[in-house]
Amino acid sequence: MSTSHVVARIEPDKLTAELLRAWSWHRQGLDGRMAGLTAPAVLDTVGWARSVGGANAYLTLFARAGIGRAEADAALAEQEIHELPTARGCTYVLPASGYAWGLQIGHSSAEAAVKVLMRLGVERSEIESLSQEVLQVLRGIRGTDAEAMDPRGLKKILGDKVRNLGDEGKKKGASTTLPAALGLLQADGRIRRVPVNGRLDQQRYSYVAWELEGTGESDDVVRARMLERFLRWTGGATLGQIRWFTAFTVAQTKAALAAVGAVEIDTAAGDQLWLRPADVKALTAFEAPSAEDIQLLSGSDSLVLLRRNSADLFDEAGKIAVAGMSGSALAADLSDHPILDRGRIIGLWQYDPENSRIAWWTFDPASPAVRERIGQVEQWITEDLADFRSFSLDSPTSRAKDIAKLDARRLA
Repeated sequence: MSTSHVVARIEPDKLTAELLRAWSWHRQGLDGRMAGLTAPAVLDTVGWARSVGGANAYLTLFARAGIGRAEADAALAEQEIHELPTARGCTYVLPASGYAWGLQIGHSSAEAAVKVLMRLGVERSEIESLSQEVLQVLRGIRGTDAEAMDPRGLKKILGDKVRNLGDEGKKKGASTTLPAALGLLQADGRIRRVPVNGRLDQQRYSYVAWELEGTGESDDVVRARMLERFLRWTGGATLGQIRWFTAFTVAQTKAALAAVGAVEIDTAAGDQLWLRPADVKALTAFEAPSAEDIQLLSGSDSLVLLRRNSADLFDEAGKIAVAGMSGSALAADLSDHPILDRGRIIGLWQYDPENSRIAWWTFDPASPAVRERIGQVEQWITEDLADFRSFSLDSPTSRAKDIAKLDARRLA
């Protein structure tokens, strides 16, 4: 299928911001089509859930398939889903089908940490030797989650084999040699880290031995798989958006696009989107739903994070409404969590654990459907999570001003 043929079939004027927002909503499974799916099936279909010690992974599963924390935690305990470093070296919650190739995509970031230590005078052989010592310790405790060991325990056993890198190391973000060794082992699938309390919304980990089999595939093949998944999850993306998520070079990106047969189409706004051929066909027949469809999502949900294009999800009235707000409501990364209707951001929210409620503000008066969904998510957070952190250092105190700001906007 040639690019010119595809463009002729989808006139750019049809691909308005409104239609593309609804299309992304559909591709992300936020239109109810994922009800009843398991946690790994959701993550495989709509994309890996960003994990930075916040509750995004839980809301990702709840919003799309009604999955509660107990079911998500059980999937984590059974290794059906797991938090791993992958694209750009960032941590995401992946389904088991993505473990091996997801780690391969992120392996270069582990190597980058080693290079930092080498610039500090640490030989690679020292890091590899420490890695073997760590692996020996973890294998010695049999590697079950119940017998996992945290970094402090490892340092106590390993003693002088873990080198302190002093003030210069701290400046480079590497106070000892242990994190680099752990990173190499994790990137190779020889160890995995497990949350100390079995929950995804925190960042305290222990480590266990692992024996994950590699893909046996070349990096070119794995990059093509990553690109195919990314386009499937998003329904289409610009070259810049693809490169932001994957951290591929221009040459690697173009090779992967060619490998999956991706085609480029123009939009009404003048952007060029790359799509899988199957999605071009589906988009040709797609029509935006006419009925209201409300969701509350995390600010790091795949809908906004995969392409880092949250500003595109505001209509003009929404942009005007948030233009005077402090923070980054219109920046690439949202300052608050979004309330959406068919892919359009219509309001913002934060959770107030002190009063067990959601603080919210919609740009226009809230409809009954909006209020109903806010109540549903509020009840779920209160009963299932107790709080809703954006990231590990987020706290009720740190978000107090944001909560007050939203309350003031809603009551104005």
